[in-house]
Amino acid sequence: MAGSQTPTSLVNYDAFLFDLDGTLLDTADDLGAALNAVLRSQGVDEVTSDVYRPAASNGAGALLEAGFKTLWPEQAQSTLIKQLVDEYAANIANQTVCFPGVEPLLIALSHKKIKWGIMTNKPGFLTDPLVTAIPGLKDASVVISGDTLAEAKPSPLPLIHSAKLMGVDPKRCLYIGDAQRDIQAGKAAGMHTATALWGYVPSIDEAVSWNANFNWQSPIDGFNHI
Repeated sequence: MAGSQTPTSLVNYDAFLFDLDGTLLDTADDLGAALNAVLRSQGVDEVTSDVYRPAASNGAGALLEAGFKTLWPEQAQSTLIKQLVDEYAANIANQTVCFPGVEPLLIALSHKKIKWGIMTNKPGFLTDPLVTAIPGLKDASVVISGDTLAEAKPSPLPLIHSAKLMGVDPKRCLYIGDAQRDIQAGKAAGMHTATALWGYVPSIDEAVSWNANFNWQSPIDGFNHI
């Protein structure tokens, strides 16, 4: 049964780092609305959340492929990706909220004087206005986007950079994300990792197979590690 794993010894972390989409924020419905706007413009049937939600962490191309299905290879892909991104940027926080349990965890971290930050592959021109629009994220020590450095996840460099900006040793950081690249990047950076099973994971079994240090059913599991 998937759930929080009990460590052999408790680690007192100096910092928590979080992925954004599918970890801190439920952005799927805004991304899905942008996708459906593109589909309508092309005369293609809209899709429901069970189609777009699993692709929500994987970028515009993955969303469009989920929507267009077998029609995707024959589309003007770069044009449609730009259209989707523009539509999303114009409506970036209409339906987006923190996942249940996220805000209490972040408040608890702040009260414990444990730094927390955001490291996402989302480009900065989308990350910055989105984070600004969500009051619960206002106390982030650092916000690093996918284009802050020359490399993005699964490269460990953005995570190492995040730790440096926070003034903490990567080995004293915990990185939490809902995609395999998050766990790969965290491990390569020398951090402990936790899989956000509440996010846009392909399946619980596949997510557990990434072999993170912890598999969290909800953000409340994070209270065991602060």
